[in-house]
Amino acid sequence: MNKFRIFFWSILILLLQILLFNNINFSQHINPYVYIAFIFIFPLNKNRFVFLFIAFIYGLTLDLFSDTGGIHAASLLFVGFLRLSFIKLFFKKNTIDYLLFNLHSEAFGQVFNYVVTITVIHHFVLFSLDNFSFHNMETVFLNTLYSSTFTLVLYFLGSYILRKKIT
Repeated sequence: MNKFRIFFWSILILLLQILLFNNINFSQHINPYVYIAFIFIFPLNKNRFVFLFIAFIYGLTLDLFSDTGGIHAASLLFVGFLRLSFIKLFFKKNTIDYLLFNLHSEAFGQVFNYVVTITVIHHFVLFSLDNFSFHNMETVFLNTLYSSTFTLVLYFLGSYILRKKIT
């Protein structure tokens, strides 16, 4: 994916999150946070510091429009920091492999495990920072479970539709 397409998709996902998905709230537990796809589409061949800075700015932009006080920036920065560890774990990639790494060319089982793990961790950090109390851990777990499921359904459905449309 070239730089223009990555920039275009990143901005489009951010706008969809701000204008559409932030307004979806089912039964106080289900909110889709599809902006996590930014972590999946950003290439690995970039400097890690630059990626973490861009992830922080991306999350902070969402926080400014959502009036959430930095929880999106913190959770996106956290999973952005863990991203390389999980790529090494699930895909058995080394530093040399990062230049040619493409999530769409990997086996679905590995991609599924990677995306689910990153999404669940992101949502858990997000809702933990949102509640910021041990008294509401049931709410944190329910929000994490339901929102992660809904986000994953939207992510895999969207990537399937876009992959079929492009090819």
